[in-house]
Amino acid sequence: MENIIEIKPLLAILSDIKNAMVVAERKNQGYIDQVQPQHRDSARNLIHYMALRSFDLRDIQWQLSSLGMSSLGHSERYTMVNLQNILFLLRLLNGGPSGAKGGAESGLDLNYPRGKRQLDANTLAVFGPEEFHGQTRIMVTMPTEAATDYHLVKDLVLAGMGVARINCSHDDEEVWLKIIEHVQLAKLETGRPLVLYMDLEGPKLRTGSIEPRISRKGKEKRNHLLLRLGDKLYLTREEKPAILPEFAKNGNLIRPGEISVSLPEIFDDVKAGQHIWFDDGKIGGIIELVSAQRIEVRISHVSDGPCKLYAGKGINLPDTQLRLPALTEKDRENLKLIAQHADLVGYSFVRRPSDVTELQEELSRLQAEDLGIILKIETRETFENLPALLLTAMRSPRVGAMIARGDLAVELGFLRIAEVQEQILWVCEAAHVPTIWATQILETLVKKGSATRAEISDAVLSVRAECAMLNKGPHILEGVRLLHDIDRKMALHQVKKRSAMRPLHVARLFLGVDEKKK
Repeated sequence: MENIIEIKPLLAILSDIKNAMVVAERKNQGYIDQVQPQHRDSARNLIHYMALRSFDLRDIQWQLSSLGMSSLGHSERYTMVNLQNILFLLRLLNGGPSGAKGGAESGLDLNYPRGKRQLDANTLAVFGPEEFHGQTRIMVTMPTEAATDYHLVKDLVLAGMGVARINCSHDDEEVWLKIIEHVQLAKLETGRPLVLYMDLEGPKLRTGSIEPRISRKGKEKRNHLLLRLGDKLYLTREEKPAILPEFAKNGNLIRPGEISVSLPEIFDDVKAGQHIWFDDGKIGGIIELVSAQRIEVRISHVSDGPCKLYAGKGINLPDTQLRLPALTEKDRENLKLIAQHADLVGYSFVRRPSDVTELQEELSRLQAEDLGIILKIETRETFENLPALLLTAMRSPRVGAMIARGDLAVELGFLRIAEVQEQILWVCEAAHVPTIWATQILETLVKKGSATRAEISDAVLSVRAECAMLNKGPHILEGVRLLHDIDRKMALHQVKKRSAMRPLHVARLFLGVDEKKK
C-alpha cells in the first residue's frame, strides 16, 4: 500500500519553519540595517536561509517531491518566497483558503528570477563581465616570471584568464609593481576584461629557521628535522635556529628536535590535548604540554613514513581559538599599494566579524571603500562564523568569498572538506555572494603537464562557483585552456546544484540554536 501524504501536518511544520524565519530576521535586524542598500534583500535572504537550514528537512523534501512540488533543494537565492509558494499550493491541495499568492504574502519579490539576477549582478561587480552565459571566471596566481615576461601574462589572458592574482606572501613590492604593469598592459592590448586581485598575507603561522647543512664538497644544503610516528617535537617561543633531533644507533630518539615558530603569541592560546598540523597536513601531532617557553608535541601522523619538517612550513591549530590580529602591520603597509592598484583584496585568516570591520575601517582611512573584499575561508573558525562574516562584509559595496580548500582540509579534516565546500557554496548563494573555488585545481596538469581523472572531475565541480583559481606552474597555459574548455561545455548542462537538506551546524551556530533541542 502506497504512503499517503498528509497535508495538514506538512502545512503545520512548514508554517512553523516560516515563523522561525520571521523571528530570525527580527532578531538580526541590526545586520540588515547596516549593510549596503543593494545588499539588504540579500542579507534578509541569508538570515531566512540560516533559519530554514537549522531544521532537518529531508523527510519534508521527500513528501513535497511526492506531491510534485519544489523540495526546497534549490531555494538558496529566494528562500522566503519559495516557502510561501509551497504553503500556497499546499493550502489549495488541502481545499482551504490559500491566502495571498506566494511571495505577495509578505510583500517580498525576491523570487527565483530576481535572486538569480542579484547573484549575477554581484558577480559582474566583483569579477567583471562574462565571455559567455554562465561563465566561471578563471583566476591565475601570477608567478614571479610574470614580472619579467609580459607575453606570459598576455597569453594567459588570451587563453581565458579573467582574474590575475598576486599573492603578497611571496616576492616584494618591486616585483608586484612590474606584474601590475604587465596586467594593465595585457588588459589594454587584448581588449578583454581583466580583474586584478591581491592577497594580504595575514598572520601566517610557520616554522622557524633551520641552519643549512654543509655537504662534503663544502656547499650549503637545505636542512630539516626528521620526524617519526610517536616522536616528540619541541616548539620554542624564542626565535633561534632549530636543534635537530638526536637518535641512538638502534633508532631510538635520544633528544627531540626543537624549532621556533613565526608567531610566539600562540603560546598564550594553545592548550594540552589540542591538535597541531605542519606542512599542509603532512605531519600531525597532539600538544602534550605548554609552558612559558616551550610547547611539547607528540607526533601522531606522518605521511609515507618518517617525514622531513623544513623551515617556513605552515602550522595549523584547528582546535585553538587564536587571538591573533587578522590585519598585521605588514598588511596595513601593503594595503596602501593594493588600494592604489587592485580591484579586489583577499583577506587572509579572517576569523571574526570584528576582523572584517577592522579591514573596512582601514580601507576607509585610505579612501578605498569601493575596493572589493574577498573573505578567504581557510580556518574552522572562519567557516563557523561565515554567516556573520558575510553580513558584516556586506557593509561594503562589493563582496566575494574564497573556498581555500587546502587550509580548510587541514583544519577540518580531509573527510569533511567535500561537505564543507558544498555548505559554503550554499551559504554564499543565499547571500548572493560570488565564490572562488581554490586550491589544487588541475594541479598535476599545471605542474607536470598531464591531468589525472580525479582532477578533471574536480575541475567539473569547480565551475559551479563563480570563479575557479589555478596556481602557478610550468604548464599553467594548458591548465587555463583546459579549464576554460570544461567551463564552456558544462555551462550548457549545469547550474549550481540540488541538495538534500539535513540541518546545517553552521546555521544553528549563527542562530544560537541548542543542538539538543532539534
